[in-house]
Amino acid sequence: MTTVAVFILCMFCAVPVAFVLILTAITYVQASGNAVLFDSFAQQLFSGLENYGLLAIPLFMMTGELMNEGGMTRRLVQAARVFVGGFRGGLAYINLLANMFMAAIIGSAASQIAVMSRAMVPAMKQEGYRPGFAAATTAAGGLLAPVVPPSMMFVIYGVLAQLPIGDMFIAGILPGLLLFGTFVVVVTLIGIAQGFPQGQWMSRSDAAQALLGCLPASLIPVTIIGGILFGVATPTESAAVASLVAFAMAWFSGQRLTLPRLFSLFRRTAVNSGMVVFMIAAANVFGWVVVYEALPQKLAASITAITSDPFLFLLIVNAMLLFVGMLIDGIAAVILVTPILLPIATGSYDIDPFQFGVVLCLNLVLGLLTPPVGVGLFITSSMTGIRVAEILSALWPFLLAVALVLVALSYWPLLSTALL
Repeated sequence: MTTVAVFILCMFCAVPVAFVLILTAITYVQASGNAVLFDSFAQQLFSGLENYGLLAIPLFMMTGELMNEGGMTRRLVQAARVFVGGFRGGLAYINLLANMFMAAIIGSAASQIAVMSRAMVPAMKQEGYRPGFAAATTAAGGLLAPVVPPSMMFVIYGVLAQLPIGDMFIAGILPGLLLFGTFVVVVTLIGIAQGFPQGQWMSRSDAAQALLGCLPASLIPVTIIGGILFGVATPTESAAVASLVAFAMAWFSGQRLTLPRLFSLFRRTAVNSGMVVFMIAAANVFGWVVVYEALPQKLAASITAITSDPFLFLLIVNAMLLFVGMLIDGIAAVILVTPILLPIATGSYDIDPFQFGVVLCLNLVLGLLTPPVGVGLFITSSMTGIRVAEILSALWPFLLAVALVLVALSYWPLLSTALL
């Protein structure tokens, strides 16, 4: 009881999640009277970092930072314009497709929302789109980042679940396409209701120039996914090659990387990846306590008393995760709930761990756009100057679309496992 009280108190006092997990573990050991567990406490903490796949985290982060420094966002938007710019409401489709391209490079929803808000919302407002809709479309497009490979959350889930990260990336391909297609349907229906402006197709010469300009950026997802699919490289090796390609593009992009800018870039990467890796180390200690206390087995007994249907179990989990995601950052939430829920899903309901991982990551990142925390909403608002309430009022069709996709992913495992 003392352990639970410490956990809840720390969470409500906004203590960083990594320290919450460590303090909870220390409190449990102290309250249990089994002080001998302190002898292996440090070992458990550091053993959480003894995973080769964790090297992919700073490398993917650095790739995204280098792509931003190299000005690749504008080129990706121009490439998207080639394919969908001529449709009615073309700029809204460009927004979604550019987000799809960015998701295959950045891998972080919050970073993607920040970058695309600056790039797309002013352009959409200038062409007559409602400010709230422009911001909502951009924010919703950021939800593609945790599903479309390479996904930072997939890397972390793969490490915690002891799954091949490359296979986890592959499991996200069909769900990512499904989510993108659902967003396209939402934009189409809203466009019919609101009468979006007619787009304009690019001339052949401009289209060829836009595609050539985007060609270097396309090397990033090709390097990562191609290397994994064809067995040429591991996800970590692919991330290293991708960061090298991104560095070369940033260096020769015309926006020369000065030493101060390069130092600042490396510093941001080190700080952000350090926070994530520290949370993973703390989660390993927390998971150790969870296993020692047999919490998954006790929770499984409670849930299996309610239903034995895997689909109903996933619906219950979705409702729980939606609440968790509203209060806790997505990455922190993945680290927190995976050791508890994954053994129940695989052991008691025989749910494929790849299916469960896709559902888990997409659901938790939804918290970026849902109150009361809604970090993604505030990022979009601060980048565009549009009120959060105005964004939220235009966002609900996209949130409904995500909910339908989550139900589909929960009901049909093949949507996540067909390519494996």
